[in-house]
Amino acid sequence: MATKRFKHVYQFKIQLKDIKPPIYRIIEVPEYYTFWDFHVAIQDAMGWSDYHLHTFFMKDPAFKTEVKLGIPLEDYDENLIPEFLVKISQFFTPSNKNAIYIYDFGDEWVHQITLREIHPAEKNKDYPICIEGKRACPPENCGGVPGYLRMLEILQNPKDEVYKEMIKWVGKDYNPEFFDKEKVHFSDPAERFNQAFES
Repeated sequence: MATKRFKHVYQFKIQLKDIKPPIYRIIEVPEYYTFWDFHVAIQDAMGWSDYHLHTFFMKDPAFKTEVKLGIPLEDYDENLIPEFLVKISQFFTPSNKNAIYIYDFGDEWVHQITLREIHPAEKNKDYPICIEGKRACPPENCGGVPGYLRMLEILQNPKDEVYKEMIKWVGKDYNPEFFDKEKVHFSDPAERFNQAFES
């Protein structure tokens, strides 16, 4: 998907917090990506639908203070840095590897982001790319971690009084253990931005 020239890619592990066995993805993205581009890649790799708000939290490597990056909205946090103006390379460094990404301020899905390495881009390889992952993404609007864990209990117990209702809601083909990196499709961040804010 990446069409700009670039020499390096950033490899990240993105893992949902407070869930065991872990749900995670390992992705590689071009060095020129902004935090908006990175957000879109996270959504696509994890399996979210980008229906809700999100925010990145991490340290500014220059000032060692925590900053927030996201989409500024009317009557929203004035201290929020517009994520589409900042490249990941400005914040992620070998000595500044970690960030928190929160998606959906209601369910509050907290993702731990870790920069694993920065390495040369391989010729004839399309980026971004998902190189590894485990387990399916939780369904949207299932109630955050507590709701997700309760959902798993119900799905494992056909005698539960809401089992049939849950199967109807989540879909009979939903398998919480299934993940196939080959089925990850990465959207064009520019197109996603236009759809979300310029339509």
